[in-house]
Amino acid sequence: METAPRIAASRTQPGSAGSFAGVDHNRRAKIVATLGPACSSPEVFRELVRTGVALELPADTEAQVRPRSGLAIKHGITVLNTPGTIDAGYRGEVGVILVNHGKTPYHVEKGTRIAQMVIKPVLRVRVVEVEQLSDTKRGTGGFGSTGMKDKHRSTSA
Repeated sequence: METAPRIAASRTQPGSAGSFAGVDHNRRAKIVATLGPACSSPEVFRELVRTGVALELPADTEAQVRPRSGLAIKHGITVLNTPGTIDAGYRGEVGVILVNHGKTPYHVEKGTRIAQMVIKPVLRVRVVEVEQLSDTKRGTGGFGSTGMKDKHRSTSA
């Protein structure tokens, strides 16, 4: 069995979305995965696809695994739990949960670019229970409320 290549992440140029902005998770394992369409019940339409890569991230960062727009628009393939989070302390092989929302099977072969990754800082906050939250202009309006004209806005979530 091959060992996953290990990559140590470091800061890159200012202006990048993250340390590894847009780095593609190439399918390095030799096993080919086939994702059937969601409408075909006996076939697998979601699968954990191993990348063959392990990371060492800087402290207080996370890697976010995101879908590739081309796979989504052309084939209906996306990352199921997007963004997938890889914690700085994780040292195992990176896996990507792919799902097929398309109508035809999709074959993931060695070298297929299946996802992209951005490394972002993680804020450390203290969560406390309070009696009341402060008021804001938005209030309790949610799920599309910011795209509505004020006269049609609902104040319920």
